[in-house]
Amino acid sequence: MTGLRTGYTTGTCAAAAAKAAAMLLCGSSAPAEVEITLPDGSRATFLALNCRRVGDACNASVRKDAGNDPDVTDKARIIATVAFVDGNEVLFAAGEGVGTITKPGLSLPPGEPAINPVPRQMIRSAIREVTDRGVRVTISVPGGRELAERTFNPRLGVVGGISIIGTSGRVRPFSSAALRDALQCSLDVAAANGVRSPVLVPGNIGERAARKNFRLSAEQVVQVSNQWGFMLEQFAERDFPRLMVLGHPGKLAKLVEGHWDTHSSQSPNAVPIVARLAEAALSHPLPESTTVEGIFESLSTEEQRKLADALAAKIRSTIAERLASQREIAVVLINLTGNILGHNGDLKPWT
Repeated sequence: MTGLRTGYTTGTCAAAAAKAAAMLLCGSSAPAEVEITLPDGSRATFLALNCRRVGDACNASVRKDAGNDPDVTDKARIIATVAFVDGNEVLFAAGEGVGTITKPGLSLPPGEPAINPVPRQMIRSAIREVTDRGVRVTISVPGGRELAERTFNPRLGVVGGISIIGTSGRVRPFSSAALRDALQCSLDVAAANGVRSPVLVPGNIGERAARKNFRLSAEQVVQVSNQWGFMLEQFAERDFPRLMVLGHPGKLAKLVEGHWDTHSSQSPNAVPIVARLAEAALSHPLPESTTVEGIFESLSTEEQRKLADALAAKIRSTIAERLASQREIAVVLINLTGNILGHNGDLKPWT
């Protein structure tokens, strides 16, 4: 990680923009830059762009710099519009490109703008460095609706744009923390919407297969990406009585040998794992293959089922040992077209 630049979260940029707009609203000239306090108490300075008065309000913007993190909101313009209101509270509103929460289970109730608690506190603190009067702060992100389609927001029930997020104020390059936060929220949303039997899948192929083969609610399918160890820990901390794990054996076979982060940079190829199990289960050597899909395609339909059932049983016992709790577990293996290869465990709760 040496030499990688840290950046700033959308929440930090929103706070800086809000302070600049508040300064103009309170009679200062348009600031060229503003300084705000981050959650750890340190201070950071930002260029204030496009400061102007619009009717009874003032707005300003900050261009997000995510450093070396591959963030979808990098270089996005975060705009704050600030207007006085009666009372002495700081009120929040979602402008263009900022989402609204529509489902329970997140850190804010349905109907609230998707400006998370820590960014709200940062915005509030930045405003209070300028004025004690009541204000309404509207955060906007041009193009945010389109950016949100590349995030977990639609799955979490945040509609209309991105979320204004951040817990430390800074973006750590290539950190999985933001991904893990989103994955954890997916389980919280499922629980809050009454889901008792979630289905964990690696990604879109798994989700399409799950919905194709089983009767599932909108919130019931939770994408894990490659974070199986983390998500199983999160599952164990919640009151779900049962779990289905569904995916391609090229991913899930890695769990058998304790590779709980299945990203190719963090775990070995699954071909040797599946090949060894195939030879034991089928009692004959297999033709060489560079992919797990190729191994299965080289088998008859009956052999595919036998191998997939055996592999699913291994995966199920490995997950059960990891969870160390009395939960019902089912494992379903699919091919790349979404058809079921085999399974282990009771599937009735999902049919």
